[in-house]
Amino acid sequence: MQSPQGQQGPGDIHETVGAYALGILDDAEATAFEGHLATCEWCAQQLDELAGMEPMLAALADLPASMGTPAIGESLSARPSPQLAERLVDEVSERRAQKRRRSFYMVAAAAALIVGGPLTVMAVGGNEGTTTPSAHATSPAKAAFEVMTDKVTATDASTKVTAVVAMEPKAWGTHAVLELKNVAGPEKCSLIAVGKNGERETVTSWSVPTWGYGLPNAKTDEAKAPLYVHGGAAFTPNEIDHFEVMTFDGKQLVEVDA
Repeated sequence: MQSPQGQQGPGDIHETVGAYALGILDDAEATAFEGHLATCEWCAQQLDELAGMEPMLAALADLPASMGTPAIGESLSARPSPQLAERLVDEVSERRAQKRRRSFYMVAAAAALIVGGPLTVMAVGGNEGTTTPSAHATSPAKAAFEVMTDKVTATDASTKVTAVVAMEPKAWGTHAVLELKNVAGPEKCSLIAVGKNGERETVTSWSVPTWGYGLPNAKTDEAKAPLYVHGGAAFTPNEIDHFEVMTFDGKQLVEVDA
């Protein structure tokens, strides 16, 4: 713990704040420090930072071996030295600072999600009380789909599943967005890009809830709404022959030419 600039030195009373917070000063030392505390804003601030000593006492029990181990017969409850107390205070202060930084980053990340919108949101539906990822009306996938112009549509004659794949070139390959309709659940599926060279790449994967997606005769809005998902492939658009929507157990729901 650093004392105020220009006031450091051996036996500096500012360094006593840690020992005072731990309650290890004798009566005379505590009285002397309290007199100093009444006129020292810096020490008052440090003492306020160290309010609530349970975490510090827990940290004391977990001090690294480099700080020394008790001699045989020495009680762990014996009074630590002021130097050891200051090292403990420094360690706990740093841990608290790290915790504050982590909290700030979590708040910032949450704010970014609120402003930008998540890729998916958790929707609750049906009578099962379960949560399943579903495309939100303002999700990046749907927003990208609406502005992309290169789209190909196909409907499978057997499964009746309809898929629209929108594509756009990227420096790293192809960004693809899938609109999927008339698919019932529960099911787990993937969008596969198949290259003209026969190679296969998984663009994205998702779960279909029990109520399904894009079902025209469904009773709920969530089941009537199409699914929008997006992902990427290392292929350039002109290297892709077609796309396949496959279930995890190997059944093809629909094939879309690129």
